[in-house]
Amino acid sequence: MTEPEPTDRTPGAADATDARRTDPLARLSLEQLRRRTSMKWRTHPEDVLPLWVAEMDVPVAAPVLEALRSALDLGDTGYPFGTAYAEALAAFAHDRWGWDGLRVADTAIVPDVMMGIVEVLRLITDPGDAVVVCSPVYPPFYAFVGHDAREIVEARLGPDLRIDLAALADAFVRARRGGRRAALLMSNPHNPTGVVHTRRELEAVAALARTHGVRVVSDEIHAPLVLPGAVFTPFLSVPGAENAFALASASKAWNLAGLKAAVAIAGPEAADELRLLPEEVGHGPSHLGIIAHTAAFRAGGEWLDDLLLGLDANRTLLGELVAEHLPDLGYHRPEGTYLAWLDCRGLGLHGDHDAEGPGVVSDLAGPARMFLDRARVALSSGHVFGTGGEGHVRLNFGTTPTILRQALSRMGRAVRGL
Repeated sequence: MTEPEPTDRTPGAADATDARRTDPLARLSLEQLRRRTSMKWRTHPEDVLPLWVAEMDVPVAAPVLEALRSALDLGDTGYPFGTAYAEALAAFAHDRWGWDGLRVADTAIVPDVMMGIVEVLRLITDPGDAVVVCSPVYPPFYAFVGHDAREIVEARLGPDLRIDLAALADAFVRARRGGRRAALLMSNPHNPTGVVHTRRELEAVAALARTHGVRVVSDEIHAPLVLPGAVFTPFLSVPGAENAFALASASKAWNLAGLKAAVAIAGPEAADELRLLPEEVGHGPSHLGIIAHTAAFRAGGEWLDDLLLGLDANRTLLGELVAEHLPDLGYHRPEGTYLAWLDCRGLGLHGDHDAEGPGVVSDLAGPARMFLDRARVALSSGHVFGTGGEGHVRLNFGTTPTILRQALSRMGRAVRGL
């Protein structure tokens, strides 16, 4: 399947050329991207446009590239040491979010965010205890927690895709039944919906967790990717969250998933617990990963600003393309991340129930299967995100405008051919 190359975002505009020059999302061609060997670009055949897994189609930020080159030139490829990563993150949190509560002494390096979540949950829960999630939510929450012998309890998001406090309170009661210990594993900002929780919402969550004796672990991997119109609030910055934990990384914002490293952060009441983290956990992160993530937080701000402008433009473009090619789909405009949650139930497709269920990332069903088979566009299947995900797909718009246009055009033709 071949299509003509669409023109870029604003043909004829004098400033469009300058914008494209600095937009990381407009730098690479499809031919260049197909030379990549990562999961996104090698899972499917070459005729498929991959808009599924959370990798962006961007070059490496110059400060990160320079830091890695310098380390390699020095042969600096040994074991990680020191607190430079946490220091860079603390400075970034101050500059971006006005948060001065990140104390380097109350942090630990971990291999990546999900492994860090597992290790923190082991500190505050036991096998057989419950972990609450707000579904639909990131599929590895189900897989990693379930594989570690904890029970998942779902608190479904409201119709507006925001946290439903009544559902959360009910889930807390179920999670604590029989005197079990319980934790809330929260996605902040939320994956897959792109919702950015407000300070007021997070304060309510913290108060509710305190009331029910539930500990909170906040996955904040997408925190730097809050788009214009929304404001990120670190969970540990709200009253009542002093006994909570957060996990942070430069992985998503600077596209560093292949360079493993993350930071676990404890609230002041949880700091002693974090110090019980087994020493071997700190040996898991890559030294080069820590160097890359530190450089991103310390010197990658200008690159990030350019990226956010590109993502904002793509977010708008996606809305226009959905209206043009797929008017029966529901498009919830994301406030953060580079992920869009599309409601395909109006297409009348079925089959989500044929797959294995939440956390099974590899399976496709319903609309995602149709778009792969008929449009040759790979999306994430909604059913793996848990209750409320059926009939939906997650689309990664962290790609070039050209690929986004081609993908939506293909999807529209596939739907019209049903």
